[in-house]
This record gives sequence, C-alpha cells and structure tokens, in this order.
Amino acid sequence: MIKLEHVTKKFEVNKKTITAVNDVNIDVKKGEIHGVIGYSGAGKSTLIRCVNLLEKPTEGDIYINNQKITDLSPNNLRTVRTKIGMIFQGFNLLKTATVYDNIALPLKLLGFDKKEVKKRVEKYLKIVNLEDKANNYPAQLSGGQKQRVAIARALSQEPEVLLSDEATSALDPETTESILDLLLKINKEFGITILLITHEMNVIQKVCDYVYVLESGQIVEQGSTIDLFTSPQQPTTKKFLSTISQRNLSNSLIEQLNVTGSVTRLTFVGESTGKPALAEVSKLFNVTPNILTANIIELKNGVVGNIVIHLNGNSQDVNKALQYLEEQGVHTEQLRGEN
Repeated sequence: MIKLEHVTKKFEVNKKTITAVNDVNIDVKKGEIHGVIGYSGAGKSTLIRCVNLLEKPTEGDIYINNQKITDLSPNNLRTVRTKIGMIFQGFNLLKTATVYDNIALPLKLLGFDKKEVKKRVEKYLKIVNLEDKANNYPAQLSGGQKQRVAIARALSQEPEVLLSDEATSALDPETTESILDLLLKINKEFGITILLITHEMNVIQKVCDYVYVLESGQIVEQGSTIDLFTSPQQPTTKKFLSTISQRNLSNSLIEQLNVTGSVTRLTFVGESTGKPALAEVSKLFNVTPNILTANIIELKNGVVGNIVIHLNGNSQDVNKALQYLEEQGVHTEQLRGEN
C-alpha cells in the first residue's frame, strides 16, 4: 500500500548539501500500522512529507497502492492525494472557521455537493465523538479536540492511507492515549493503512505492527514491534526503550543493592510470559534468583516482560540455569560481569 524504494532527500543550505533522508526503504502492507521513530533532527518530518510528495525526493521512488507517484503529472498527483489523508502536530485548523466548516472546506474544494458534504461531515464528527462541537471554533476546543477535528477532516475524503506527523507530541498523556485509541479504531473499522512518525516510544508500543528506527536520515534498525521490544540491537533503539522501561540498572544502583557477580536481563515474550520458568530454575539448579527490577509492556500484538536478575550460585550452575531459560523461550542478555 505504501512503498518507498531507496528514497533520498537533499537540501542546499548556504551552498552546502544537507542529506535529510538517506536511502530509505519502507513497505507498509494494506491495513497495517507502521511507525518511524527518531530523535529531533533525524529526518522524520522530511521523510513523511516525501510520501505524499509535499517534499519531492532527490532520488528514489514512492508507490501508493502499487501506483508509482514520483513521476505523476501535477493533475494526476492531485487525484492520488485525495486518497492520502494527513494529520499534523499543529492541527492546521482555520481559526476563523467552525469545526463543521474546517471539515467541509476541503470537500467543497473537491467539488462535492452540499448534501454529500453534510453527510460526510456529520459521519466523521460522530466517529471522532465531536457531534456537539460542530458550531464551535478552534479556540473553544482543547488540544485533543482540535486533533480530533483534524482527523475527521483527513477522514472526510475517505482516504486509503493516513499519514501522521507527530500527531500526539503536543498533547498530554491522557489525551494522547485517547487519540491513539481513535487511530486504532479507524484502522480496524475502515482498514485504513497508517504510517506515522513519532519520537515517543509509547506511541509505537500502543498502535504499531512494525517499526523503523531513524537516525541521521537513515534507518538503523527495523522489525516487528515485538521483535524490537524483545531484542533491540542498536544503541538508539535501546535508548528509546529505556524511556518506557527500566531495562538497565546503573552501576551505582547495583552497588546500592550490594550485588556482586553477573547481572542478566530476561525477556519473556509470547507463550514464555505465562511459564513459571524462573521459579523452576531454583528447583532444578543450585542457584537462587534475586530479582532486581521487573516490568511488563503491553504491545498492540502481544506482551513483553523484562526481569533483571542476579543469580546466586557458582558459574557452572548459573550457566546451566541460563541455558535452561533459553530453552524455555526466554531471551537472556548479560548486562554485567560473570560469576
């Protein structure tokens, strides 16, 4: 549904060439939600603006629903864009227009008659739960309500693809949660394919099937959300994950806990989350688990549990215990030292 092949975007700034996006490949299948996560300056906004050619790539090709759009004429491109909705961090609402008119205006510009405009505006206001705000102005709305209006406006053209440019970054956590629930509802009920960019790992956690980690314009890691939460490889990915879970213990904290020897992180995913594997270890081997920290992360398509432990015992018994855990489907990663 959304496919980017070797997309690069360069800018000329003060006679210097800046590469904002560098050889990016993305493939979002119909009905999926993919997320691109990166820190400020990573190239996220440039990348998503390339998808609907608000920024034309310097190199590479972009396909929407198997149609190559990078070579389309302006008229044909405008037609394709009617099937690509977009929501922005800043809402982009007309301050002097009512909620109803903010949603209706793009439809009027596309030539829909009054009856169809009214039908669509009312339909999508109901979907975003703002029927009672139709005659309000943006200044009378909360941030979350403004974003719901922007989503209704994007949906009113009944797109096949929805692009989200940091749509929740200006919102408080509770409102962010409600907007993410709305995106999941839209994806499920209408089958709309969604590509979003964010710097918030909780957004990826809540709604995404697949994730790309962007750094300096390049994708440095990618995979299913469960795979990346289970076994991140790149430092940037690990830093993002540390914002929602205590994956590592600092040396000072380990010293405060009076821990000597090895410290290991156990990651449980899928069926392994329901097994009492750690309890079995103390029965089967001459080791005693000391749990230092633990958490469970609920993802869109599964659950990932993390436990950081210190196993008391000799190195041979500890190694046997860790090997047993691996055989039970538990991923082990040594964080510090050996016994």
